[in-house]
Amino acid sequence: MNFKELVQKRYSVRSYASQRIEPEKVAYIIECARQAPSAVNYQPWKFFIVRSEEGRQKLGKCYQREWFHKAPLYIICCADHQLSWKRKEDAKDYADIDIAIAAEHICLAATEQGLGTCWVCNFDVLLCRRLFNIPANIEPIVIIPIGYPSQNAVRPERKRRTYEDLVEEL
Repeated sequence: MNFKELVQKRYSVRSYASQRIEPEKVAYIIECARQAPSAVNYQPWKFFIVRSEEGRQKLGKCYQREWFHKAPLYIICCADHQLSWKRKEDAKDYADIDIAIAAEHICLAATEQGLGTCWVCNFDVLLCRRLFNIPANIEPIVIIPIGYPSQNAVRPERKRRTYEDLVEEL
């Protein structure tokens, strides 16, 4: 499959089968994230893989949606603000941008492996930090549930803005 087909195949899965994810697929996904570009190549990311029942129960307290609790594995994508590049002119911290790139590498790699994902950003960050003992300089940015889509998983219709609506040539 070419890149455009991969991008079109990826969607936000909110219904997962209970099937365990093979360790080699998890390793492949993390390797793809590790290869993501970052500002000045500082790579200010940290990934917490949650697959134990205890960890899944803790994480479920941070985002209390029924569908979320069904995924067999989660990756908490975090930005390390001590490692991230800051622009000199205005001190803009690029950690959020860098982790977003790595997180999307995770989603695309998972899709390529036949797995489903969903970006979850609306979670209790402070509770997540406390429950998993995440240090102050490491900020949880997005949780990505990962699993095989269930037979009930439905790819929603995605209306996209047109090329002309998005692009202005200068």
